[in-house]
Amino acid sequence: MTIAVGQTVPDVKLVKSTETDRDAVQASDYFKGRRVAVFSVPGAFTPTCSAKHLPGYVAKAAEIKAKGIDEVACTAVNDPFVMGVWGKVNGSADVTMLADGNGEFARALGLTMDGSGAGLGQRGQRFSMVVNDGVVEKLFVEAPGEFKVSSAEYLLENL
Repeated sequence: MTIAVGQTVPDVKLVKSTETDRDAVQASDYFKGRRVAVFSVPGAFTPTCSAKHLPGYVAKAAEIKAKGIDEVACTAVNDPFVMGVWGKVNGSADVTMLADGNGEFARALGLTMDGSGAGLGQRGQRFSMVVNDGVVEKLFVEAPGEFKVSSAEYLLENL
């Protein structure tokens, strides 16, 4: 079952990643008392994710934060080392990288996809959401193969 607006984000472990540091965080602690814009990509260094999705949030992070968002975070079913390097290469300090290495967050949200046909295995779907003090305030899930409603521009328009 897919998470819905008004529901509490599942309390699973994520890893906050930079090129040189990894810090395990519980979702309940990470989202507590803050309003966080989260976007999910199927994989770091993949074409649409690297060319459009992450760069859009990097470019729009200040505008998103100006709308009352405390932090902008990117999550993917990738290991923390890959997420840290991807953040260094394509990201910025304005976007926090959250590794979901085992896919527990994506599964708990009910937002997984099967990328086996492309050799990717089980991944998180492309989506964006606003989490306010642990509760989903807004949720935008892409149709398979699309990149529209999870973009930084779409999220910004809907804040």
